[in-house]
Amino acid sequence: MAKLIRSAIDSSFWDFNVASPQTFDGRAKSIPGDPFPIDGSVSSRVSRPIQLSFIRAHSPLWVIPSFSPTTPKDLGSFSIHSLLFRLASPTWWLGVTGQFRPRKLIAEIKNEISNIEEFDISIVKDVAKHFLDKSMFSLGIHSEFALTSSTSASISVEGHPEKGRRQKLKVYHKLPEHDLTFEAAWPQLFVDHKGKYWDVPESISADLSTVVSESGIRYHIGIHKNGGNPRAVNATDGSPPLPLLPGVCAKAAVTYEMSKDFWREKTEPVEEDIFDWDWNNRKPTPYDSRLAEPHGAISGSMGGSCASWIWNPKNVVGTDSREVERSRFNADLFGSVCYSYQQGKFTKQFQDFTRVDARLDIPSASALAKKVFSGFKRDVNEQAAASPRLNLIFQQQIAGPFVFRADSRVALLSMFGRGGPIEDFVCSLNYSLKSLPSGKIVAWFSPKRKEGMVELRLLEF
Repeated sequence: MAKLIRSAIDSSFWDFNVASPQTFDGRAKSIPGDPFPIDGSVSSRVSRPIQLSFIRAHSPLWVIPSFSPTTPKDLGSFSIHSLLFRLASPTWWLGVTGQFRPRKLIAEIKNEISNIEEFDISIVKDVAKHFLDKSMFSLGIHSEFALTSSTSASISVEGHPEKGRRQKLKVYHKLPEHDLTFEAAWPQLFVDHKGKYWDVPESISADLSTVVSESGIRYHIGIHKNGGNPRAVNATDGSPPLPLLPGVCAKAAVTYEMSKDFWREKTEPVEEDIFDWDWNNRKPTPYDSRLAEPHGAISGSMGGSCASWIWNPKNVVGTDSREVERSRFNADLFGSVCYSYQQGKFTKQFQDFTRVDARLDIPSASALAKKVFSGFKRDVNEQAAASPRLNLIFQQQIAGPFVFRADSRVALLSMFGRGGPIEDFVCSLNYSLKSLPSGKIVAWFSPKRKEGMVELRLLEF
């Protein structure tokens, strides 16, 4: 449940990661000012190459499938991703990953064979040439290394025939009560709440955020720079979102979080004794330690944010040739309330885990107030965050460590207008790993974005 509440403050900045197979690291950034992303779309904390290395070592999956639409339609949406090479030491890790899209190869070979009138050795050579088509292959290099005991850095470069090159740098420093992060990307991929992708040629940010506090108070301070005009990746209409236009912005947000258990069955940690041969009386261990306590609980957060555009170029032209302006200073309030119910301890083979989470988000109190004072009239220029959102999560054990999960988001005001009631939806199949305290392999699919991938996620509810 903590993750449900944290997304309210973290998604207000430019460093919040959403899972996406569009890049080699499996991440795209959410856009500040958009509705909070649904939790099933939040990306893994583990870097993609290390995920591939772990999945290969602990499962029979040597190649990982994914689905993502491409601009050249002949390449197809299906691709396979694999770790080709890696080097590791106690303080340094290097991995080379590759991606292959087989649809074009299959179509070309099929067409070649269908036109054969008489078998010839030249036919073999013509078929072999299709395997050397560079447009079907992509390559990525990722390195992570520890600078000190509390400081780490990562560098990644990836090349796509149809998308060009991407370069990223990240430096992370752990403080006693804070996390300090510096990120830079050329270009950076962002995704809006409608599932549209935008490439910003240069994106640089520095953020300071607090860790979990017993007082319930968290704050996040950051400064961000956009360079160059955003380019639509999979959209041909509309202007780029205002937060992605060139400029430098300083932003701060603070929240107060609280939670209360209506009831909870505490589970004592199971310590295995290698000398205990009474197998019948041994306590069963849960498939996931974070899902081992049946409960009914409510939690909430309330906070505010303020932002100032230190450098705000005037007369920026969007993709639809309209000049746009954004205010130099703005402030807003936001809040969330969440109810969670879990039945079962997730220890048995069947019918031992069912969980439902419902969260009501108010992304922007000022935008909602304007909507109310206008009599809920439709306005093409209104903010996307004007409507409260209801997020629903349903999880059900299928068998053993396998769990089906469905995440959905509903814009409440659209239920009374022309828009569809379900704004976003992600379904997934989760396989919990007993070898980790709280880890799982997740295969998810988003019908809205027509994307899906397999990920390793750790320390998530």
